[in-house]
Amino acid sequence: MIKYLILPLFLFICSTLATTPAFADSDAVDPELRRLLSNAINSAESFDDRFHAEVWLLDMSNRLQRYVKDEELRLNLLKHIHHEATKADLQPELVLALIEVESHFDSYAISKSGAQGLMQIMPFWLDEIGRPDDNLIEIKTNLRMGCTILKYYMDMEKNDLHKALARYNGSRGSRVYSNKVLLALREHWYKS
Repeated sequence: MIKYLILPLFLFICSTLATTPAFADSDAVDPELRRLLSNAINSAESFDDRFHAEVWLLDMSNRLQRYVKDEELRLNLLKHIHHEATKADLQPELVLALIEVESHFDSYAISKSGAQGLMQIMPFWLDEIGRPDDNLIEIKTNLRMGCTILKYYMDMEKNDLHKALARYNGSRGSRVYSNKVLLALREHWYKS
């Protein structure tokens, strides 16, 4: 019964959101986006309820579109980010902001120092945890490790975002990196 109520509710939300500023340049929600969102919502494991999944995925998908043009990739990425952030007890929006600063959502990014993937994980971590054959470019692996590392630093620094982010970036004592992440969080990922 509930399954049959979700799609009409989702379509209502899409039509309602189509009149909001995020959709100002289009008259209706793209049918392909509607299909992809529906699939993403139905397979989203980390949400408390389907309504929350619908609202969050649609909102964040619109925000992420400037970095990730492909709708299917974008929704898949958002599902994985939400899942791994929630699993690590982090705000998914904070993880989105960190990824924006670290790699601009390029899962193939490699820094000058050798950090890899979305969350720019250093390869030495693979040896540290006894998994040298894991691939840091693989989205799930990168997000799982990045979220775990960030949560560890958050706990270590008693949830002081500046200190935890500086540890994550290897720039302890400086607020340049943490200010960039917090600015991205405030300007692009927090719900307004």
